[in-house]
Amino acid sequence: MNNITVGLLAHVDAGKTTFAEQLLYHTEAIRSRGRVDHQDTFLDTHEIEKARGITVFADQAEFVYKNTRYFLLDTPGHVDFSPEMERCLQVLDYAVVILSAVEGVESHTETVWQLLRQHNIPTLFFINKTDRTGADPQRVLEEIRQQLSGNALMLPQLPGEALTEEMRAFIAERDDALLEMYLEGALADNVCRSALPDMVKRGGIFPCMQGSALLDLGVDEFLEYLDALTFSEYDHQLPFAGRVYKIRHDEKGTRITYIKALQGVLKNRESLEYGHAPERASGRVTGIRKYNGTKYASADWAAAGELFAVVGLSEALPGTGVGELADHQESGLIPTLKSKVLFKPPVHLKELLHAFGQLGAEDPSLNVSWDEELQELHIHVMGAIQLEILEQIMAERFRIRIAFGPPEILYKETITGTVYGCGHFEPLGHYAEVHLKLEAGERGSGITYINNCHPDDLAVGYQHQIGQHLLESGHHGLLTGSPLTDLKIILLSGRAHNKHTSGGDFREAAYRALRQGLEQAENLLLEPVYDLKIRIDSDYVGKVMSDIQQASGSFNPPEITESKAVISGTVPAASFMNYGVRLASMTQGKGSLSLRVAGYQPCHQTESVVQQRNYNKNADPAYSSTSIFCAKGQAYPVPWDEAEQHMHIKVR
Repeated sequence: MNNITVGLLAHVDAGKTTFAEQLLYHTEAIRSRGRVDHQDTFLDTHEIEKARGITVFADQAEFVYKNTRYFLLDTPGHVDFSPEMERCLQVLDYAVVILSAVEGVESHTETVWQLLRQHNIPTLFFINKTDRTGADPQRVLEEIRQQLSGNALMLPQLPGEALTEEMRAFIAERDDALLEMYLEGALADNVCRSALPDMVKRGGIFPCMQGSALLDLGVDEFLEYLDALTFSEYDHQLPFAGRVYKIRHDEKGTRITYIKALQGVLKNRESLEYGHAPERASGRVTGIRKYNGTKYASADWAAAGELFAVVGLSEALPGTGVGELADHQESGLIPTLKSKVLFKPPVHLKELLHAFGQLGAEDPSLNVSWDEELQELHIHVMGAIQLEILEQIMAERFRIRIAFGPPEILYKETITGTVYGCGHFEPLGHYAEVHLKLEAGERGSGITYINNCHPDDLAVGYQHQIGQHLLESGHHGLLTGSPLTDLKIILLSGRAHNKHTSGGDFREAAYRALRQGLEQAENLLLEPVYDLKIRIDSDYVGKVMSDIQQASGSFNPPEITESKAVISGTVPAASFMNYGVRLASMTQGKGSLSLRVAGYQPCHQTESVVQQRNYNKNADPAYSSTSIFCAKGQAYPVPWDEAEQHMHIKVR
């Protein structure tokens, strides 16, 4: 039996969970259909999801249709939970994008589409809610073709129905062999249908279907097309490889690692390596669970193409490769806000850190961090709704009452140009010296480490230690204490002592070298920016462009068709976070706004942000720019601007 993983994705309220319910009912995976408004669906089982009527957690179900077992992933549609959705994309064979026949392509639909194309996932469309007043599937098809892909093809309502001349021409235009047959008048329906699965698989065509999940229209036809258009080619004979896509903890606190098997077979009690090569962790699989909704069955093995969960891997995170797959895929969706966790007695800090430790493992984008000096706990988030949900999770799951401070923009820092940094750490009984070159990296490149140190200057083991310390997360800049990014750190040289160098010495020297280099550099504050797309009546074009300019954004010439206009551009997140409210008020709710995080750019208001943050670089105990030297058995400090003259080796 074939195994195929299908993900359901949509803008919130497009009917995705209702559609999933119908698929499970039609394939006899469930006995009765639940409804979102009745709070009894098979997949949205969490009390928070029932109360709000939205999908927050990516849950899975399993159904069999004809000769294929389908693993169904129902993903969140709200933008605040996009990282949860994106983690699922790494394990999909196919995606089904659900759109409303009334609202059509919405803001989050475009974000979903861009991610699907980045991951090269074959995609089908289902235009839902055709029963509603104002539904217009043909208009939505045109929106898909204009805003997402010109390769979208509306299939016949009935799978066995003959293809029209227009459909055959559409398919033929996207395949050279078919086009030749078409021009000769010899392209039959069965040839087109036989070619479609491969064309769908490679992204040459994106099939569209329509119906109403609520009224059970078009669901049987969708299943027929799903069976006809999809296939998998997993190899059970190769050594096992897979990818982690989700972490959860059960009611006992046991860590559950969800994996998609990409090849081979994994047996219970086997040891399994995971993580980056060459530094890989390993753990013994002490249990294999096959989940369907909230329930699971224990199993002795899991095979290629299956979704399953294991117990026993204590450190694997979402995106981690396991077995023969020795890599880690990072999320492309970056939170742009951070918030402080507010708590007071009787909440115990140890319990709070334990709870957020679990949540941070389940959602690495939270980037949970404890500031020892300020005694503050911070997290990164996508939006205010996520904070509300986290408050509920802490209360219901951990019995801990907390609140959050107002979300703040998550700034970052980098440098311009090139500088050299040196650090020396030599209190009595210790010794380490490090010389670095710091260069501005490309925007979005993060921290890059390059080792140009010769083994004759410093043992390879010490070089490796330096690299590990410099690639640790948590380095921050000098302007606001914000995370450091877009920086190349090049190790030039270093020195150890045969007797006195001990563990941790090179961490101290490397940090001082990094900080000493930053002191000499021109530091640059970066802020998150959005790519925006605004659809409005043409009467509002002037007002909207004026708003974008006042927000220090930029825009392209508006695209105007009849009475409608589309404005695209780039705006700072700080000045455009709440613009949706103003747009709705200005257009009486008829305007639509799509915002997608587009990375970081130089801050448009550096001076005021620096003043507001009031970061004192000289009072930061974690990052000293002062080197420590020793003479006549006595250690003494040397400030950063004098340190180079005291170094024991010269590199320039």
